[in-house]
Amino acid sequence: MRVTSLPQFARHLNRVTEVASILSKYGLADWVDRLDIGLLRGLYRRTIHRSLADLTTEVRVRLALTELGTTFIKLGQVLSTRPDLVGRALADELTLLQANVPADPSDVVRGIIERELGQSIQELFLEFDDQPLASASIAQVHAARLKDGTSVVLKVQHAEILSRIRTDLEILRGLAERAESYIDELRPYQPSAIVREFERILNRELDFLREMRHLERFRNAFSGDPRVSFPKPHPELCTSKVLTMDRLKGVSFGELPRRLAPEDANQLARDGARVFLEMIFRDGFYHADPHPGNLVLLPQGAIGILDAGMVGQLPPTLRDDLTDLLFAIGSGDPGEMVAILTRLSQPSSVPDPDAFAADVADFLSYYQGVPLNRLDISAALNEIIELVRQHHLILPTGIALLLRVLVVLEGTARLLKPDFRLNEVIDPFRQRLLAERFSPWRQWKRLRDVLKDYQ
Repeated sequence: MRVTSLPQFARHLNRVTEVASILSKYGLADWVDRLDIGLLRGLYRRTIHRSLADLTTEVRVRLALTELGTTFIKLGQVLSTRPDLVGRALADELTLLQANVPADPSDVVRGIIERELGQSIQELFLEFDDQPLASASIAQVHAARLKDGTSVVLKVQHAEILSRIRTDLEILRGLAERAESYIDELRPYQPSAIVREFERILNRELDFLREMRHLERFRNAFSGDPRVSFPKPHPELCTSKVLTMDRLKGVSFGELPRRLAPEDANQLARDGARVFLEMIFRDGFYHADPHPGNLVLLPQGAIGILDAGMVGQLPPTLRDDLTDLLFAIGSGDPGEMVAILTRLSQPSSVPDPDAFAADVADFLSYYQGVPLNRLDISAALNEIIELVRQHHLILPTGIALLLRVLVVLEGTARLLKPDFRLNEVIDPFRQRLLAERFSPWRQWKRLRDVLKDYQ
């Protein structure tokens, strides 16, 4: 098929060629070949440099996505939350994706701020540092001081980033359509649906007013809680492209093990885990990226939580699904576990039901007799994710994200307390889930919903 017959590619042939060239550079040319995009075949090489050939496929994928830039880096970061789709090895490698994007020049940044906020830098701030604190894929961060002396940071979206992302999204939609047509083993994973979901996530992350509202919601939920602090946004200095918030200065969790006494580190690990579990199970609204770089220990001893662009929600129905899943592990009933996983997943059937049932029974046998309050939750959830992937099922986005957050949360806590397990702090939440699950009101609501289905 001629590439010019594919509108997504014809409009952006230079970028399509660049994508194909970078994929082939990292030894991923076979992926391009299988998409049957005719005119691209002569535009990339099939051999890779010896230094790259020695790397694992997972590392080469990460490096390729990094070189492809913002949109593909974000895609990789989203896929890192979906080991049920890409496998544990690749998901873990994609968590290492970082974008040290060159910062926009200071005059460009100042221009964006002044256009967005409608005043000059001198009118807006007592001080403004032209040297960015960091520059990532979507935005760069600058320190400043308000007229009243408050120390703040400004998250400023990179210039022209929206047009570049729109181009890449259009190309990704075309690649997903080709993948569904030409790569049989990818078809069950619905590449087009994945790209649509990724586009939704990315568009939300590009709207800094949404992140501002996230911060306000977290601050309200933990108002008066001395354990935790979120940056205070300044709405009058926020737009979809500029986010102004108080600066939280502290020590990153990644550096803390060298600075804290063991007993202090242990307590901090437990407090941090409790805060995130309260977001999840108490509020149903949680920060979805609890990696060490987003957590700092503030001078007053509170945990500062940064970057609220990525959040998850746990509505009652999803909470019931998670509760069912955890209790199915505890009950050791393979039939119940198979029913829950197939009910939750897409498609709602597996290619080989007998093999799936046997693998579920084998998984449960390992945890037979282990009470929930002693369960290694992280290990069990990782095994469930791999089990689902091996049998070509796809978990709902909400469940997959939550499972990943719990695993990452436990990993972050283990930086401070190497033998930490979530079950050390999850028991009160488990008891609450149990009480809610079997409350008379919940039972009546479930019965009412069932009766509705038969009307």
